[in-house]
Amino acid sequence: MVESIARVRHIRVTPQKARRVVALIKGKQAQEALAILKFAPQAASEPIYKLVAAGIANARVKADKDGEYLDEQDLYVANAYVDEGTTLKRFQPRAQGRAFQIKKRTSHITVVLSTPEVADASTSSATAGTKNKKASK
Repeated sequence: MVESIARVRHIRVTPQKARRVVALIKGKQAQEALAILKFAPQAASEPIYKLVAAGIANARVKADKDGEYLDEQDLYVANAYVDEGTTLKRFQPRAQGRAFQIKKRTSHITVVLSTPEVADASTSSATAGTKNKKASK
């Protein structure tokens, strides 16, 4: 099983808007996620597209390093989440000498790509047998 992580930090997209886009690709195949992100109208979809592509490249490099076979069609988005980054605070001049604060939010986006685990046939048959025994009682 190959697992790769790709992160981007301090990206100038609000976490709330980025989470909407990340929710679209969670649990999908990596190639399908790229297709969804390519045509998504949200501005946050472009950096997330690049992030998923980087995760695929990371998985390829990791598999080559470990000497494992990797079929990119098997990769799926195992986990993707958005954390709040630092907030840039700016001021907008207002009437009568006042100043209103503007908060420019940033995000830390993480995408975890993985290949599905192949369960042993002996393990799955052993667990199936115990389930049948419990059901018969």
